[in-house]
Amino acid sequence: MSAEVEEQLKRFQSFKNVIGIVVVDNDGIPIKTTLEYNLTLHYTALMQTLREKARQVVLDLDATNEFTFLRLRTLLHEVLLCPQEDYFLIVLQSPTD
Repeated sequence: MSAEVEEQLKRFQSFKNVIGIVVVDNDGIPIKTTLEYNLTLHYTALMQTLREKARQVVLDLDATNEFTFLRLRTLLHEVLLCPQEDYFLIVLQSPTD
């Protein structure tokens, strides 16, 4: 794992509301996680599907644009999805008001 990924992990882990972080390669395999195994697999599968759908929606709206970040908030959690060239990053955090 590159130093850039490690630096991002350290930066996100320093935030007080962060519950967990998952780094996933483009094949959908978790590379690094701070969550338990079953929760990691659950979020990885769901976010990989969401990432592809979001990317397609952005391309359908404007073919010159690209999907760069998604923030999804529910009553219990907030999920941040950040696609990169070789991987994507999932950050799970407690929402703050």
